[in-house]
Amino acid sequence: MGWHEWPLIIFTVFAQTAVGAFIVLGCLNLFGKASDDVKARINRNMFFIWVFMGLGFMASTAHLGSPMRAINALNQIGTSWLSREILFGSAFFAFGGLFWLLDVLKKGSIAIRKGLLVGGMLMGVVFMVAMTNVYLINTVPTWDTPFTTYSFAITAILSGVMLSHVLMRGAGFQCAGYNRAAGTLVVVTTGVAVLVTMAMVSSLSGIESAIVAASDLVPNMAMIQNTRFALIFVGVALWVMSLRKQDHALPFAVSGFALVVIAELIGRSVFFGLHMTSGM
Repeated sequence: MGWHEWPLIIFTVFAQTAVGAFIVLGCLNLFGKASDDVKARINRNMFFIWVFMGLGFMASTAHLGSPMRAINALNQIGTSWLSREILFGSAFFAFGGLFWLLDVLKKGSIAIRKGLLVGGMLMGVVFMVAMTNVYLINTVPTWDTPFTTYSFAITAILSGVMLSHVLMRGAGFQCAGYNRAAGTLVVVTTGVAVLVTMAMVSSLSGIESAIVAASDLVPNMAMIQNTRFALIFVGVALWVMSLRKQDHALPFAVSGFALVVIAELIGRSVFFGLHMTSGM
């Protein structure tokens, strides 16, 4: 497993979770029918999205060795996906964070706040595209596959929707229509995650270099993935239970979300553990 890459494991999972949750809450702000008071409480709770994003960025600087190296990494925006990842990740943080701050303080016009909200959502999507392309390296055949794109998107959707629901329930938001849609999306995404993981593991048998076979990189793959699936299934079950409960739903939602995040961290450690280069 790739736990030695813990800064990137935390950064990718936490950042994807933050983007997914921000987009869901952004859509609620723009198109939801919640009262202004409830929306205000939900927007206050966006603070926890920025906690996730901040922790992710802090972890990523450990991978660089020094926070100042992030400035040097911006030197190749025209040619480097890493530079673009840093740029658009910072833009997402800036647009979304400024929206949150102005909304909490009730400063700026509604038009300005909505513009920042939409800008943050768009930057979040571009940030995810850039992050994915960082790992689509043709000399790393275990990463340069559609499964990288699928797994990153699954994390953003699954943990992002679950976190957004936690923040909504914490703000007292309850909507049967939303619960049905969110519950369906999470359950379907869970099924897709299982199918994608099985297909990814199966594809490893056809990847090898002159010195190692991809299937040998994580020898206890079956046990790890079964553990991950168990955490996801229990987590999603608890989270779905919170959708159906009127009282005391928040502990179920938080517990379910936490288990899924742990599962995604495990899954991402497998991803980094599969790093290999073609040839020698």
